[in-house]
Amino acid sequence: MRIDLHCHSTASDGTDTPAELVRNAARAGLDVVALTDHDTTRGYGEAIAALPEGLTLVTGAELSCRVDGISMHMLAYLFDPEEPALFAERELVRDDRVPRAKGMVAKLNALGVPVTWEQVERIAAGGSVGRPHVASALVELGVVPTVSDAFTEEWLADGGRAFVEKHETDPFEAVRLIKGAGGVAVFAHPAAAKRGRTVPESCIAELAAAGLDGIEVDHMDHDAEDRTRLRGLAKELGLLVTGSSDYHGSRKTVALGEYTTDPEVYGEITRRATGAFPVPGTGGA
Repeated sequence: MRIDLHCHSTASDGTDTPAELVRNAARAGLDVVALTDHDTTRGYGEAIAALPEGLTLVTGAELSCRVDGISMHMLAYLFDPEEPALFAERELVRDDRVPRAKGMVAKLNALGVPVTWEQVERIAAGGSVGRPHVASALVELGVVPTVSDAFTEEWLADGGRAFVEKHETDPFEAVRLIKGAGGVAVFAHPAAAKRGRTVPESCIAELAAAGLDGIEVDHMDHDAEDRTRLRGLAKELGLLVTGSSDYHGSRKTVALGEYTTDPEVYGEITRRATGAFPVPGTGGA
């Protein structure tokens, strides 16, 4: 059983539509795929309508968080998307994305980069706009060779020359909101140091005490040493260990199913969730 619990679509910053994502997941030989767009659930309907027979969809989201000045992401699985408190927080984060992106465009213009808001808006194509869309604009203009190369201090990394802060949820509040909506909370790529500063293990321990369910260990941004250390930490703290591609379509080089989650861990996630259930495919449109 092959399970990928972290994927993005055009509802946020992926390049596959939700329908394309589930079809491509089936072609990649996955049995279970999670749709975890940034701070939005807008892709659910399209993904479910197109869900191929034999593939199960886990509905979720990746919530933007910040603690002690450090950005981090919290994966939320199988929560009730209509639960008012979590819904309101997602709206706050998402509504701040447009002025933030416009602020990054203005900073890039001041640095002599001729990026425009219209260009970024076109690239986002109606999705929840974010830094990867601005990064893609820099690639189009030939400023950087790849999206990943835009996430440096020279450009868009935390504290970088064109970085602009946005509203981000306190991760302890995120865990509380996810659990309150019947969901399961997993800390995404906690050791991804190339993205910027990472939270200390003491913070992960505090989050575990506050109800965090797991940490994403097998991920493209973690090397072998990171994975060994995180597995040991998860065992010590009683946390679930997940693995995921963090697939973004052509925006990243990682393939669907390149990293996967153990079926027993997936089973525990579904047992803990009370806000929603995995959706089995019936041969969608």
